[in-house]
Amino acid sequence: MSEGLELEFNEKTKRIGILIAVMAAVLAFSEAAGQDAQADAIRETVETSDLWAFYQAKTIRMTTLESDAAMLELLAANAKGEQAQQAAAIVKQWRDAAKRYESEPDKKEGRKELAERAQEKQVERDRANAVNHTFDLTSGALEIGILLASTAVVTDILAFAFAGGAFGVIGLALAGFALWAPTVFG
Repeated sequence: MSEGLELEFNEKTKRIGILIAVMAAVLAFSEAAGQDAQADAIRETVETSDLWAFYQAKTIRMTTLESDAAMLELLAANAKGEQAQQAAAIVKQWRDAAKRYESEPDKKEGRKELAERAQEKQVERDRANAVNHTFDLTSGALEIGILLASTAVVTDILAFAFAGGAFGVIGLALAGFALWAPTVFG
């Protein structure tokens, strides 16, 4: 090779290269984990929405049955004999169904249970969003670290490498938060 095209790889340049490689590896992990968290958040959002829609459907059914039962009671108020007994049986049947719509612990499909499940899903969704947000911060810090460390190699100014390393440490700390305490930042 000609003298002008040769690169001098001294010990300092090698160490900065290793720093860049480590930050790039953590960045790859951060990006993948952030995408997984984002997919989880989307899934949890859909499941939450489905549960609240089911809750609303149960509410509509329950309200309809209660109003129909009240209407039938009014209409059958003057009924006698078998007609009154039939009306009372239908009213009881509708009111029992309305009670099941309010709470159905065995199937976990009553309004009460659906609301609890939906609220649990909201917590899971919020946590997944926090994980995604914290991994976004991690990626940003690592990208800046890689940029600064690369600048140190090109300019031969060691301060850029130290600044890049500091951002790498910040990125690593943020990755730890994303894994174990994501709600601190999101």
